[in-house]
Amino acid sequence: MIRAVVFDLDGTLIDSAPDIWQAANAVLTEEGLPLVSFEQSRGFIGRGARVFVERMELAVAGVNDPTRTDHLHTRFLHFYERAHENTRIYPYVAEALERLRSDGVRLGLCTNKPFAPTAAVLKHLHWADFFEAVIGGDSLPVSKPDPAPLLEVVGRMGLRLPEIAYIGDSETDSETAQRAGARFGLYTEGYRKAAPEALFHNFLFNDYRHLSDRLAQLN
Repeated sequence: MIRAVVFDLDGTLIDSAPDIWQAANAVLTEEGLPLVSFEQSRGFIGRGARVFVERMELAVAGVNDPTRTDHLHTRFLHFYERAHENTRIYPYVAEALERLRSDGVRLGLCTNKPFAPTAAVLKHLHWADFFEAVIGGDSLPVSKPDPAPLLEVVGRMGLRLPEIAYIGDSETDSETAQRAGARFGLYTEGYRKAAPEALFHNFLFNDYRHLSDRLAQLN
């Protein structure tokens, strides 16, 4: 039986791409570097803030310089923690989470978003106490697609992998679930680049009104 659902955050529960883009260009403006387009920025998302900055720097400067990357990363985190004004919850997510909780299903969060920006956006959305366990991209020495962050969430909740389902939107989430041996639902409206059918999944969905039914089918 599914006793808990662990969610990814960006691209799964919320669309934060506009704010991430704004934070990226704030850093680039500050440093006198060329700006990135929204589509470029959106394409950099998925493997955590450090990789985002490396991809951004490579796009605008043509090379990654370790000292500059460190500086850009620090400044990006400064803006990123404050960037949530244009973030929106995907349709019917709030209702789906409330239904799960009312059904006695416990909730966890496993994201590559650094912990401080994660906590800030959860507070902004009034979700600060919504998830029993929250692991950010910098909470452990490794991040997704290494399975350790997902396993850490499961462990902190006192559960075993067969008792949870993991929900995400991307190649990173799919690989994480596959490597962990977790059942995985792929939300198809997020930041994925590959065709959904090409990714490991137990089920696909594009509307959160259908999530409880999809989870029931796993049981």
